[in-house]
Amino acid sequence: MDKPTAPKVSDLMTSEVTSLYRNDELTLADDIMRLGRIRHLPVLDEQTDELVGVLSGRDLYQSALVKALGYGAAGHRKVLKTLRVKEIMTNDPATVTPDTPLADAAQLMLEKKLGCLPVVSGSKLVGILTEADFVALAIEDVGDA
Repeated sequence: MDKPTAPKVSDLMTSEVTSLYRNDELTLADDIMRLGRIRHLPVLDEQTDELVGVLSGRDLYQSALVKALGYGAAGHRKVLKTLRVKEIMTNDPATVTPDTPLADAAQLMLEKKLGCLPVVSGSKLVGILTEADFVALAIEDVGDA
């Protein structure tokens, strides 16, 4: 009898990934995140399309303290327009490959308190694994029980 194989990142990751380039304006990131209800955006190099960072909703909102200082939504947008993704993104993010065991990826996310892990093959982005993917898996497992 064949031994069941442990689930891999490729079994749970999202392959259709919205991403940004590091020189994009933060207004673009803000629009994508709000409209797409996305909390994490991988950031690519414009020349090579290699992964160079991750931008989270938390990064975006923490960088725009103007809103908290009373400038309102218009002032907030004006400030975001002056900033580039590379100025606030997390550089050299932790990554996994499609073949990484799912349990290892989950452990890494817990240990480093990460909301997502970009999935790479070589240096090319091929997917993303998020906390929401694990929540969906847990719901599925409960439904199967």
